[in-house]
Amino acid sequence: MVTAISALPNDMEALLAFAAAAVLRADEAEAKLANANARESATAALIAHLKLQIAKLKREQYGASAERTRRLLDQMELQLEELEADAREDALVAEVAAEKTASVRSFERKSPARKPFPELLPRERVVMPSPCSCPACGGAKLSKLGEDITETLEVIPRAWKVIQTVREKFACRDCEKISQPPAPFHVVPRGWAGPSFLAMLLFEKYGQHQPLNRQADRFAREGVPLSVSTLADQVGVATFALMPIYKRIEMHVLSADRLHGDDTTVPVMAKGKTDTARLWVYVRDDRPFAGADPPAALFHYSRDRRGEHPQAHLSTWSGILQADAYGGYSELYAASRQPAPVLEAGCFAHARRKFFELADVEGAARKKSRGERAATIYPIALEAVQKLDALFEIERAINGRSPAERLAVRREHSAPLMDDLHNWLQDQLAKLSRNHDLAKAIN
Repeated sequence: MVTAISALPNDMEALLAFAAAAVLRADEAEAKLANANARESATAALIAHLKLQIAKLKREQYGASAERTRRLLDQMELQLEELEADAREDALVAEVAAEKTASVRSFERKSPARKPFPELLPRERVVMPSPCSCPACGGAKLSKLGEDITETLEVIPRAWKVIQTVREKFACRDCEKISQPPAPFHVVPRGWAGPSFLAMLLFEKYGQHQPLNRQADRFAREGVPLSVSTLADQVGVATFALMPIYKRIEMHVLSADRLHGDDTTVPVMAKGKTDTARLWVYVRDDRPFAGADPPAALFHYSRDRRGEHPQAHLSTWSGILQADAYGGYSELYAASRQPAPVLEAGCFAHARRKFFELADVEGAARKKSRGERAATIYPIALEAVQKLDALFEIERAINGRSPAERLAVRREHSAPLMDDLHNWLQDQLAKLSRNHDLAKAIN
């Protein structure tokens, strides 16, 4: 410490120059460090972005094998969001630090290209005041050459209002009768909530998954205190009002000759725990075979997965049902069923999923890298996936064609592949034990 102090210059001018040089070196070091941090953040964000793109492409190519895959993608997007924000912040810090020195160039991060703002958004044109004279020479002879437009996206905060509909009463001097215009429309008689408010309430609850207590808290912060019970009452009101639309959708879906059926899990709050409920969906989509009727989906909810639910949902319907091998559909296929038995159409997507899980090489590698026990990879399962993918390619090629065209292509190209697949699976099944995972996938 004494040596460092003794090395300082004695006169004031030299001391000031020494201090200025020290400050410059500190600024350069700070700028270099900020650049390094910005470069590291940008690299991490780029890696996360590429990983997310690869995961999405794999999911698109091989199909959604489970709901867990969707949750993993959501988690990756959340991580990417944080990394992108950090990278942008570090880039700005590096830019500010580089402005303090001329010897260090600021790190320039390649930001993703932003899409233009949608044309449907209204534009508010703000024209900056033009100069009355030339800033250079003071001349007044100015002619417009063009203009540059900078677009800034802005949002108008939500505004609440109470609409007072005044209905004046009039008395007739001749007959003494009183007349008054009819009351304004409400979703239910004597209601107080407008259609836009109800639409927002339902969308926030079911579309954005915002429970009513959170909505009530937000409304209160905006100066509109509404209790949870009041909001719940309006949800019931809106449900009642929408029931005719639901009935029309149900009638349209159940008038189809072919349906796709499936179910998925839904976490439901229960006393002290979370239960697993079910959402059942029945889809009518005639577009793959050039059908003219619009597609539609019919949803049902249940607290469990008992077979009585799909049997009740389709109690009056008969036709072709494409679904997985869930045993709850068995009663629908019974020959004695009334009004008529449902014709079962197996779902190749579900059949392929079993083989894909047994052939997920990359999934096993990820588990192994995390120190987890990796599932066994079976070459037979991988070959089965490849054979099924060949059938899927044919289906993609004939999507949207007429039934006659689809049938002709299937007979010419798909039928030989199906025969080969069936014979190959039978040969493999004969070599496996009854309880083998591959045997279960084949059966």
